[in-house]
Amino acid sequence: MTENKCGGEIFALQVLGDSMSPEFNEGHIIIIDPNGLVKSGSYVLAMYQGEYIFRQLRLEDEHFWLQPLNAHYPTVEITGLGDVKGVIVQRAGKNRREHKQYV
Repeated sequence: MTENKCGGEIFALQVLGDSMSPEFNEGHIIIIDPNGLVKSGSYVLAMYQGEYIFRQLRLEDEHFWLQPLNAHYPTVEITGLGDVKGVIVQRAGKNRREHKQYV
């Protein structure tokens, strides 16, 4: 486990698309902590090829992978934790039962 040193305040984004379904559906609101604890299995917001991407981080043999939950999308490799811009700490949806925290 390692601490992300991105800095900044917690912010929210709306999920677009289905790359992280079924855990995160289009329209869900995700809360991102730029100072969150980064570890393998964390849901993260990262920079990939000049764009922000929301995926699950996997650390394997000193390689850093961004893995979608939907198998129709590719898993991509990033250069390191410097590409991670924040950790998803909470999800909110239209119904209270869709609210979930990730720690």
